[in-house]
Amino acid sequence: MSDRDYDPYARLDPVPSFSLTSDDVTHGQPLKAAQYGADAGGQDVSPQLSWSGAPAGTKSFAVTVFDPDAPTGSGFWHWAVANIPATVTSLPAGAGSQGGTLPDGATPVLNEMRLPHFIGAAPPQGTGVHRYFVVVHAVDVDHLELDPQSTPAVLGFNLHFHTLARAILVGTGEFEGAGAA
Repeated sequence: MSDRDYDPYARLDPVPSFSLTSDDVTHGQPLKAAQYGADAGGQDVSPQLSWSGAPAGTKSFAVTVFDPDAPTGSGFWHWAVANIPATVTSLPAGAGSQGGTLPDGATPVLNEMRLPHFIGAAPPQGTGVHRYFVVVHAVDVDHLELDPQSTPAVLGFNLHFHTLARAILVGTGEFEGAGAA
């Protein structure tokens, strides 16, 4: 197995899946230019997401965007939001961007740049094609207690014990990809 085959969710306890669609992310396809970082020719726009089929007992959702192919040894978290009310089944494009509006009660988690909003793809030159795991987690509690300085890894640890199901889309990106998108 190559590093590019690594699935960050494969080592977690298996959970059922549900449906996730996006106007901005197509599974296995390059990201749109807007989902690239501003420094990479994009606009740092969080993707539009819609989900359905979450299991009974879902009390909230969390959304994460993770690049396991970043040249860090630990990947790169682009976005994380917890405590999205169970009544919410979609987010418009830009909801998680700087200045965007998340649903009432949603809790942004600081990304790798220590920012509480989405930052787009920006693969460094020479690092090949990166995968961006866009994941909606169905959660069995209304509210995950997170310190305001929590990282997405801490959120992931909490989600490990509270995820009922997971919906995943994987977009791709590469150096100067915003110009080709």
